[in-house]
Amino acid sequence: MENKFRGVYVILVIPFYEDGSIDEESLRSVVDFSIDAGAHGVVVPANVSEFFALSDEERLLVSRIVCEQTNGRIPVVLVANGVSAHAAVELTKAMNGLGANGIMAMAPPIKPLHSEGIYRYFEAIGAATEVPVIVQNPIFVGSPMSPEFMVRLINEIEHIHYIKEESLSCTHVVSKLFEIVQRKEKLHGIFGGLAGRHLMNEMARGVCGTMPACDIPDVHAAIWNTYERGETDEARRLFDRLLPLLNMQSLYPLQLYKEVLRRRGVIRSATIRNYFQTPMDTIDHRELDVILSAIEDLIIVEGKFKD
Repeated sequence: MENKFRGVYVILVIPFYEDGSIDEESLRSVVDFSIDAGAHGVVVPANVSEFFALSDEERLLVSRIVCEQTNGRIPVVLVANGVSAHAAVELTKAMNGLGANGIMAMAPPIKPLHSEGIYRYFEAIGAATEVPVIVQNPIFVGSPMSPEFMVRLINEIEHIHYIKEESLSCTHVVSKLFEIVQRKEKLHGIFGGLAGRHLMNEMARGVCGTMPACDIPDVHAAIWNTYERGETDEARRLFDRLLPLLNMQSLYPLQLYKEVLRRRGVIRSATIRNYFQTPMDTIDHRELDVILSAIEDLIIVEGKFKD
């Protein structure tokens, strides 16, 4: 499969039964739904996938299921975040064996490392794979990296070809990365993150794609494809219609992603393993009713569990 990644690469949720066990049938449903709704690639198990609440065995299990269910239809990026270089390398090697088209990782999410430690961590991941590596630069976990440091990773470490940029100054960092990278042929692209909230700004700066959650891939794909056709005004009109949902996602990210997927019939249950926010209440659910009703004409695919 072509190794140049471009477009909407949705991050898959991991569906759970109400007892917290993994719902494999719903996970396979999420994969098919994402593809049918127009996603250009899928990513798992990342933050949206609740990787932090999964054992390593479960991370490999869901990765295997996703690779099987995708079956080469679109690229699969598997996420090998580790608490150490050793742990990340073990996951990377295992994920290579599952058929990953790319590997994504952020710096160890438990204890921040100094810059040389981060370099050695990504160097070890790059040496453990033959597929492209995406370096994730998130806000709240891992160790934040400067544009200059990320350019060093691109210039010096084999197989690092992409950045997923979602720091607090993400749009300016995107431009800075393009400006200062020396080996331009080695940087295949920069993905936007943060649930796609800054997508129009990011596309204007030349990102190769975006990595939102998988609850509304049809709308994200419509925005991306419309912009790619040169219809920027129409792309912005679609993006503006999506903003109320993106705003609400910032309050209840994991809960809202799964609740939207449950309502769309993609998963059986909106159960999450670890609540780190106040659960949505009755008024939140009413607000979500209104928001989804306003974009129902953009929602083109229903899931297998839809009543």
